[in-house]
Amino acid sequence: MSQPTSSRSNLAEALSGWPPPVLDPQGPFSNTVTSLAWGLIALVTLIFVLVCVAMWVALYGSDTLRARLGGEGVVKWFGLFIPAGVLFVLLVWGLTLASGLSTIKGDELRMRVSGNIYWWRVSYLDAAGQETHADANELHIPVGRPVVLDMVSEDVIHSFWVPKLGGKMDMVPGRTNRLKLQADKAGVYGGQCAEFCGGAHSLMGFVVVAHEPADWERWHAARLARQQPQVAPVAPVNDEVQRGRQLFGDMGCAACHRIAGTEAQGLSGPDLTHVGSRQSLGAGILPNTRGTLIGWIGDSQSIKPNNRMPAYRTLQADELNALAAYMESLK
Repeated sequence: MSQPTSSRSNLAEALSGWPPPVLDPQGPFSNTVTSLAWGLIALVTLIFVLVCVAMWVALYGSDTLRARLGGEGVVKWFGLFIPAGVLFVLLVWGLTLASGLSTIKGDELRMRVSGNIYWWRVSYLDAAGQETHADANELHIPVGRPVVLDMVSEDVIHSFWVPKLGGKMDMVPGRTNRLKLQADKAGVYGGQCAEFCGGAHSLMGFVVVAHEPADWERWHAARLARQQPQVAPVAPVNDEVQRGRQLFGDMGCAACHRIAGTEAQGLSGPDLTHVGSRQSLGAGILPNTRGTLIGWIGDSQSIKPNNRMPAYRTLQADELNALAAYMESLK
């Protein structure tokens, strides 16, 4: 009796990733990409069938059919004219579909995403394009409203791709590209760097959190309030958090990381102002828990080799716990 159950489990596991994200659009801009993908799949299927028919005729067809298949006309039409025509139609169709992916209408939300080795800097912008607050590795958007992302790179070429919400856009040093995203329902959507950017490229993930509009407004207002100069620094809630905060300063973490409302204003590493509320750590590769925080602080190099955060293997267990507790308190 166990074998059928196991087979069903294996089948369910095999199908758990179906449909793939690119064929499961959750917004109007990913619908465009999905339409193009289905068109290409249909074309490939048609070509495969035609090749199979041609092979069958070549092997088993009558002499008349085989003579026609090898004729000059067949070679001209199926080797030159039809492929050229199909490629032209695909080019026009693709350009027409893609034209709407980056067209700015003026009423979209503005945000900027910067690619770094191996993480993402996220900036929320006002109507004038000025940064209002920042985060890392996680983008929050409202449902049903388009968002324009300014895409830049601070080191090498990266590529930003959230398959369920939009197309893929390269991030090139010295250049600003633009990409539009929109989610039609609330949820968490995974993304991935789609351009090889170094040894840990495959570990450079991303998370997009889509909120209902009212929920997003509350979230956004809270983040803006946290940036006001008059807002007092977040008070440590217990001795362990207080010790973690002290260690954060003593170890020089503020040289690379920023925490709003504190003296930590480093910009070469991810902004940690809200690290305790993020869904994941290490750019989308670990769940955000006390254990993963400790592991990342103690030896991030063993988790994501060649990232720019040094390993702190000399820290004792109680020190790692205190630092992790302080990170958890940053909401």
